[in-house]
Amino acid sequence: MPQNHSSGDPSPASSTMVKVIRLAVVIVLVLGALYYVWLMPPSVKPMTDHRATEALALVQAHPAVGYPTILQAMTEHVSSMGKRSLVARLGEWRVKQLEGDQYEIRVQMRDQGVTGQWFEREFIWHADLSLKKVNAASLAADGVTPKAPDAAP
Repeated sequence: MPQNHSSGDPSPASSTMVKVIRLAVVIVLVLGALYYVWLMPPSVKPMTDHRATEALALVQAHPAVGYPTILQAMTEHVSSMGKRSLVARLGEWRVKQLEGDQYEIRVQMRDQGVTGQWFEREFIWHADLSLKKVNAASLAADGVTPKAPDAAP
């Protein structure tokens, strides 16, 4: 008759194996969390530089041609394309410090034409936080940003 080892005492080999499996699971979970945080999209990551946040707000709240703000002009364009059964996608707003109080703000817009072809434009602005001034730095942004009045001679 075979011996019954159901006395509740696990063999030393099986308890070691359980510890190794638990350790492996913990390591995989920690590495997975670190990998996720490292590759997290910028839209999910909070801006840690409050000056970059201020520069983004300065550009988005800046007056636009035909709209109260640049942000409203961009979102209205996406909305109006949808009403015409065309697709437009507004990308993520990206902020990069150039030097000192100078920041560069970028956003990409993808429009689908009536033939189904996609067009991509990149809007670039430079924001000067010390002067509270926004300048268009790309042709696409120039079409949205009103021109500053010329100074009188």
